[in-house]
Amino acid sequence: MTATVGMKAPNLNVSKWIQGLPTNIDKEKDNVVLVEVFQVNCPGCFLYGIPQAIDIYNKYHRDGVTVLGVATAFEDFDKNTVENLELLLTKGETIGETLKALGQQGHLVDGTKLPYKIPFPVGMDMLKKENGETSQEKINEIIEANVPGFDSYSANQKSEIIERVKQYLKSKEYSAQTFDQYALRGTPSSILIDKKGILRDVGFGQNDFLEEHIKKLLDE
Repeated sequence: MTATVGMKAPNLNVSKWIQGLPTNIDKEKDNVVLVEVFQVNCPGCFLYGIPQAIDIYNKYHRDGVTVLGVATAFEDFDKNTVENLELLLTKGETIGETLKALGQQGHLVDGTKLPYKIPFPVGMDMLKKENGETSQEKINEIIEANVPGFDSYSANQKSEIIERVKQYLKSKEYSAQTFDQYALRGTPSSILIDKKGILRDVGFGQNDFLEEHIKKLLDE
């Protein structure tokens, strides 16, 4: 079942907690929960998403905000691995496009390492091996999550969109369970859950209103 804003937030599908004690949304009752979803091979995640989540953690974790990290993989499956996540968390080592982009901008220590440590629990999204089949149900789910107003498109445009979704599904080696369940559009993404366990917001990219939203949820 796809997560819906305003409804109870489903638990995260985590294959392994690499850092911090194992936990989940249902274990964080009475806390506001921020889940930062990222990929190891995602420069923007380490330029914007993760630093913002760390800032939220430092400011509010004593006030009832739980911050959790989930590393996912919807592309570059050879790089967005649990092994590279472990290297990132234990040694600060970056790889691929993250290494290249952060290095070019002078954001790395010793040429390869993050200049900061992630202080909150981080787990690896549950990955399911795909069999190459493209069901109509799966196609519809992706279109519903990513193409607002699909019914208003012309017949030719609809056919083009459906074909692109089919090609995308055929190219996927794995499905990331948390990423798919929350219908995320990419990384970095933030998932915000209130004290009662209700999903209140799902954001993609740089979120300038995240802290303001968290303050409001703390006051509820």
